[in-house]
Amino acid sequence: EEVQNTIEQVGVGFMFAPAFHPAMKYAIQPRREIGIRTVFNILGPMTNPASANAQLLGVYDSKLTEPMAYVLKRLECEEAMVVHGLEGVDEISTLGKTAIAWLKEGEVAAVEIAPKDFGVNQSRIEDIRGTTPEKSAEILFKILNGGYHVDDPKTEIVLVNSAAGIIVGGKADDFSYGMTVARKSIESGAAYKKLKALIKASGGDLSKLEELESKYG
Repeated sequence: EEVQNTIEQVGVGFMFAPAFHPAMKYAIQPRREIGIRTVFNILGPMTNPASANAQLLGVYDSKLTEPMAYVLKRLECEEAMVVHGLEGVDEISTLGKTAIAWLKEGEVAAVEIAPKDFGVNQSRIEDIRGTTPEKSAEILFKILNGGYHVDDPKTEIVLVNSAAGIIVGGKADDFSYGMTVARKSIESGAAYKKLKALIKASGGDLSKLEELESKYG
């Protein structure tokens, strides 16, 4: 109910899987003890408690993109992208090519895309990595608050992944327009306002964000 209210108020909600799939909590400790990827690394993302009909899903192996897209189809998902950055990241990558299995109108298409296809520069891992939680918080704040130049690698990787979410959410037909929508959201301050609204609606601590504002704003 709390998540539902947050989604209705803000348009965004976070679901902690063990809270919605109680049986999953029994798998957490064994997974840690095993220390390798198991079927739970696949089941977790597939068992969306909201039964969302549109999904952007990152996976740890390019071989999983098509099979998982077909599973989403059988779960009656209307549109989805299952993605794997071939440099070893479970998201659309600006480090190199990305494998995408795109479910749309009942069909699954497998494609590979490169940073140049989005009109962005190929980056290096050190250009986007957050070395500590504090550094990651700083990066997030600066991206949403316009603290980086529009072609900064940290902003660009957020834009391309946001564009994919905007596409599967039905607000854009292609990556070019999706990135335009995402960029406008940042430049107008709408994305940052949405973060503040989410923190407030979900009972988070706004003082943490205010600390970042005073330090980097």
